[in-house]
Amino acid sequence: MGEFNLVIFEAMKYLVKPALTSQLFILENHPSLAVLARNFMSKLSSLLIKRRRMLQLGLAGGIAVAGITLGDPIWRRVKAKILPPPKLVWNPSSSLREFEYGTLKQENGRQIREFTITSKPTEILLDGASFTTWSYNGRVPGPTWRANQGDRIRVIYTNQHQGEDHSIHFHGIHKAQMDGMEPISYGKTTVYEFDAKPFGLHLYHCHVGDIAYHIGQGLYGMFIIDPPGGRPQADEIAITMSGYDTNGDGKNEFVVFNGFPQYYMKYPIPVQQNQLVRLYLLNMIEYESAVTFHLHANLFQVYRTGSTLQPTEATDVITMGTAERHILEFSYSDPGMYMFHPHQDWVAQKGCEGMFHVHPA
Repeated sequence: MGEFNLVIFEAMKYLVKPALTSQLFILENHPSLAVLARNFMSKLSSLLIKRRRMLQLGLAGGIAVAGITLGDPIWRRVKAKILPPPKLVWNPSSSLREFEYGTLKQENGRQIREFTITSKPTEILLDGASFTTWSYNGRVPGPTWRANQGDRIRVIYTNQHQGEDHSIHFHGIHKAQMDGMEPISYGKTTVYEFDAKPFGLHLYHCHVGDIAYHIGQGLYGMFIIDPPGGRPQADEIAITMSGYDTNGDGKNEFVVFNGFPQYYMKYPIPVQQNQLVRLYLLNMIEYESAVTFHLHANLFQVYRTGSTLQPTEATDVITMGTAERHILEFSYSDPGMYMFHPHQDWVAQKGCEGMFHVHPA
């Protein structure tokens, strides 16, 4: 590879991975390129600082690196490179709108919703590198369960993770015996059962050992209890923010929406113009005291913990600690590409950014 091409090759890696300074040593190992590389990367760093605003506004201007034009409007660039999502262990494009209602049974005049779940290691690719998650039913986050207030929920849980104890702890109202504090060893099965109350957005996660570590490995999910009569019709989607500590240092190397970094930047979420969108949003990012969620060019109605039928506020950014969750409702009156992300750049740039693609009605 020629010297100039080597610089371009390395520079392109930085275009998709904004942590510039931590990887300058790659170019510094080529002494003949050191000065050129530092000058080039300094300019490139300045360019990337403006990255988010360029994505939002689609600024024109003839900035190009290695044949990639950054001046095209964002909707044209993203639309031009929409491809079928890659084959993954689970597909975040479809899991957005996948809700599991369980197996219905009638016992003693009660409606039972029975869910079956296992915990096991699952290998995925993060930024091209193999990483073994700890998952519920082979996906991160785990499946999104759904029930009506007043149903009886029964969860049949089996630990298939050899060498590790796990459990399922539920947020909500239930008896102490159903709280998921008892470790379940490899190969064992237990049954959790409780009434579906109160209505709202709830979560479940492992509550054994180093809880932050178990959650950071992927053992969490959400469940929805619908109010009597349900909610108005909407395009309903579920998104969980979470992190991966890939080297065990108590810090997140990746922060993601629904399991994979930057997935919804590569494959924007399609919604319809003027369609009410109901977003079930859960924050499960460990090792951060709190993060925000920001939606571009719009306001959303906030139903805190999903426990009300009327919104408590309208805003475009909301702060959430770990395990906080809310229902957010919004619609877009104009077609186009609209970004969403945490407003802490050091969090967003670890992979927690996405786009809504609003299609004309």
